[in-house]
Amino acid sequence: MPRRELRNPACKLPVPMELIERRIYLLRGRKVMLDSDLADLYQVETRALVQAVKRNLDRFPDDFMFQLRQSELEEWRSQIVMSNPAAKMGLRRSPYAFTEQGVAMLSSVLKSKRAAHVNILIMRAFVKLREVMATHKDLAHKIDGLERKYQEHDKELQVVFAAIKKLLEPAPARRSIGFGK
Repeated sequence: MPRRELRNPACKLPVPMELIERRIYLLRGRKVMLDSDLADLYQVETRALVQAVKRNLDRFPDDFMFQLRQSELEEWRSQIVMSNPAAKMGLRRSPYAFTEQGVAMLSSVLKSKRAAHVNILIMRAFVKLREVMATHKDLAHKIDGLERKYQEHDKELQVVFAAIKKLLEPAPARRSIGFGK
């Protein structure tokens, strides 16, 4: 698979597509990216990104952005082996999670060339993820169909085998017809 990167004179470093794809998480049944990951990709401080969002909250309804609950934060920390929350380097607040629409809105709030170019890559990553998930759903549907088909065949084969076994059973002894000596 070819490695696509962002190459733009306004951007200091290329951004590998794989890096973006690894930063898309599934939370509350939605594909999201966290504020710190987005800030890293946009090359801005997380607090600056959050501050820009808070200045434009009317552009970020609940289906565009939400803040992680404490239980979600703990689960996320354990998955990525995050630092101890009591330590000085631990997170002091729950991160914000941005859905695909929220990420798209971020480029209009941040208004930098890098944000616009990185958003293009992020949108492509979300599309690619949707395509992969659709392929998996199709494959899962086909597998379910095959399982049902073979279950029906199994039942039919059991009937056939039962009939064959009956045919193979020894016939009951018959009384001979005629005069016996």
